[in-house]
Amino acid sequence: MDRSDVVAELEKLARDRDSRDELAELRNRFTIPDGVSYLDGNSLGPPCRTTSAALTELVDRQWAPALIEAWERHDWWSAPRRVGDRIGRVLGAAEGQVVVGESTSVQIFNALTTGCRLAAGREVVLVDADHFPTDLYLSRSVTRLLGLRPLRVPMGDAVGALDEHGDEVAVVFCSAVDFRTGELADIPGVTEAAHRRGALVLWDLSHAAGLVPLELDTWQVDLAVGCTYKFLNGGPGAPAFLYVSHRHQDSADPVLTGWHGHRAPFGMDPEYQPAEGIDRFRIGTPQVLSMLALEHALAVFDEVTTVRLWEKCGELADFFRHCFAQLCGDLDLTIVTPADPARRGGHITVHAPEAARRWKALAERGVLGDLRNPDMLRFGLSPLVVRFSDVARAVTELADISRTDAHLDDRFAGTGLMG
Repeated sequence: MDRSDVVAELEKLARDRDSRDELAELRNRFTIPDGVSYLDGNSLGPPCRTTSAALTELVDRQWAPALIEAWERHDWWSAPRRVGDRIGRVLGAAEGQVVVGESTSVQIFNALTTGCRLAAGREVVLVDADHFPTDLYLSRSVTRLLGLRPLRVPMGDAVGALDEHGDEVAVVFCSAVDFRTGELADIPGVTEAAHRRGALVLWDLSHAAGLVPLELDTWQVDLAVGCTYKFLNGGPGAPAFLYVSHRHQDSADPVLTGWHGHRAPFGMDPEYQPAEGIDRFRIGTPQVLSMLALEHALAVFDEVTTVRLWEKCGELADFFRHCFAQLCGDLDLTIVTPADPARRGGHITVHAPEAARRWKALAERGVLGDLRNPDMLRFGLSPLVVRFSDVARAVTELADISRTDAHLDDRFAGTGLMG
């Protein structure tokens, strides 16, 4: 079959799949520029169409007329716990175990030091060697601060490392999804293996929350953190979340002790007395505008389950592979994300020489994916906004760019923020 016929057939198949997609209507809740296929929700989710109006109302109807009284009159004070409980439902966590606030980096630091203190007497922190760089930097900082020893191992070797070093391990710190390859970790399996050796587990759920069906309580997860601007669509710089199991809250001793985490914050006690439960993990004054924009974005999860979102994500991934096999089999491109649905997360990663050039060429053609230097292209498959036609278009354009060497044009050579 002629290549143009293959493309036409894939486009027809994509339109048919889109017409039968029961989640297609949800895309209309978000703002995507005309002519753009957005496959980077794994980095930054798009805004809800109504977020701008919600923020305007917050400023004009709450902050402006109430001023300082808005903290009580509009219940801003309880937002970290209230929004946390809403995220908890997405994580498979009962109420009172999730708090929202600060950045992901701050929450990682607080969670990891807390876990190490809970496991006092153990000297090793087992760290996912393929973590996002911030996780690696912070794990090194925490272990240096506490006089512990970091042990970096690939996720595939984590259980074996626990068998070898288990009695020494305080915390196992892993990512649920590999940010480069999109590989999904065995969260319940690794958690159970750590518990067998008396270790605690801290999961970074940044690339999983809002997409992967999670059951943190059922799996007996100890601690978890995550950003909220990817699949949760909270917006750039939206506050992060921290999960601390009920099992550990009373004995937890967080290292970052701000006044919002005091049992009587307005008592202005010069000595810190931790609040009960998850509230002791509050630190400073929350980012109210970002917090309430996030709360607004979470409303969509009242209408659709992560189980159904995950099913569609898998369908999109399978269709991506089908298109790729039809159009890219003879090119210098390789999918590195596992094909097994049980081992893949929410994005497909393609190994591509000159990846930065191809990424820029795709963007010029209206396909917004993602780049991980030096040679990885990532295509996020957020089921709330990605259509099968977006997938067909992305693969078609990638194949054409690669086949014609369009990416070698001088205009794609410069350096930018990412390459």
